[in-house]
Amino acid sequence: MKEDFERIALLIDADNTQISKLESAILEISKYGKILVKRAYGNWTKDSFKNWEEIIRKLAIKPIQQIDYVKGKNATDMALVIDAMDFLYNSEYDGFAIVSSDSDFTPLAIKLKESGKTVIGIGKKATSEAFVASCDTFVYLEDLTSTKKSSDEKNSGEKSDKDTQYSELDNLLKIVFETWQKDEGYVNDSAARAYIGRVKPDFNIKQNKKKNLPDYHS
Repeated sequence: MKEDFERIALLIDADNTQISKLESAILEISKYGKILVKRAYGNWTKDSFKNWEEIIRKLAIKPIQQIDYVKGKNATDMALVIDAMDFLYNSEYDGFAIVSSDSDFTPLAIKLKESGKTVIGIGKKATSEAFVASCDTFVYLEDLTSTKKSSDEKNSGEKSDKDTQYSELDNLLKIVFETWQKDEGYVNDSAARAYIGRVKPDFNIKQNKKKNLPDYHS
């Protein structure tokens, strides 16, 4: 079973992550506990970020604007590090999740660990060994499922809202089972409810006409 943290700060380097994997990354991080802060850093005036608005709204991420003071140089990394240091010394977070493939965050991860914080890294498999090693846990984006739907899927209308909701619940329960499975082959109901409550706060068992959450067995 993974450690259950009460306070996790999620810091996203928007220049160095995959938008299609962001929701799956949050589902993965939520296995460790409750994410209280979700911030994404970038120069949002750039055309390359025009597709981020939808996912930022959906996942309740706070976009942090950072302009490029010098052409060809971005200050996004520095803004993320400053906030991380502010949280470290002025807040009481148990863990920090850094979504980036940039090795420049290696000193930050080392400092956070030296301060007794758990560091979860999420990035591409091309991420430097130094950054990977500086984290307590590192998750590769390539190993996560893409949740970004194509325009054809969005407009197909083949699935009802209820079908979609059941599909999402089924996916979450599979994650719960894979993460918290006991030797007897089942998952504690409270663990399932806690995780689903963190990642899908609008879920209501009564509305889904289910007295109990489904069981998953090996």
